[in-house]
Amino acid sequence: MGTLNLRLPDNLDRQLTALAAQTNQNRSALARAALEKFLREHEREQLLTGMIEAAKFLATNAEARAESMAIAEEFEFADSEALDIAEGRKPGDPEPEQWWK
Repeated sequence: MGTLNLRLPDNLDRQLTALAAQTNQNRSALARAALEKFLREHEREQLLTGMIEAAKFLATNAEARAESMAIAEEFEFADSEALDIAEGRKPGDPEPEQWWK
């Protein structure tokens, strides 16, 4: 396991110490958990940024858009079948009337 030494501003040090006392955890465990959360969120943000860039590309590139639409049409039945099953219907059964309509 690696070691990391860091300096904290006084207010952050006080908050970390108080939280450690409240949760009966040591400061290192709390800092490690915070760093893990930050890295997960950063990775997620990068993934979302990549997805947005891909979507923009598909929206502006006619050939890529046509190909993605063709692929989506191939899976339309499978998506509908999965939704039917998830909603407790047999695949292909009509949707029940919605009570809120």
